[in-house]
Amino acid sequence: MLTPLDIENKKFSKQMMNGYSVEEVDDFLDDLTRDYEKVYKEVAENKNRLEELQESISKYKNIENTLQNTLVMAQASADEVRNLAKQQAEQIVSEAQADAKRAVTELEQELILKKKELEDLQKQFDVYKAKMESLLISQLELLKEVNKE
Repeated sequence: MLTPLDIENKKFSKQMMNGYSVEEVDDFLDDLTRDYEKVYKEVAENKNRLEELQESISKYKNIENTLQNTLVMAQASADEVRNLAKQQAEQIVSEAQADAKRAVTELEQELILKKKELEDLQKQFDVYKAKMESLLISQLELLKEVNKE
């Protein structure tokens, strides 16, 4: 690619007849040099800007990859925590059910014991009642004998 300096230093051979006006060619080359220099600088600036943008894109792609990896790890951690919580919940429910069954069994056994105690007390009461009736009858008999005499 030609540089603005190449255009500015370009020399044309002069012909004697039917040649171009040296002044017009020089003016045109000056205009061309200015415009070409401007475009040349813009191209150089655009190349630099393009490199900067490519570096930025590369940087942001790295950040995106890091974020994606972080997201995947966070999802895996969340799944692991959820599974662990589910297992713990199932274990708690299982233990609660076992405790409830144990408590029901204990209450049933206690109920059986209380019923037996009640039956024993009723039997003792019946025995006591029979003894009292017998005692009262014998006392009544004694009183009757004492009255006869």
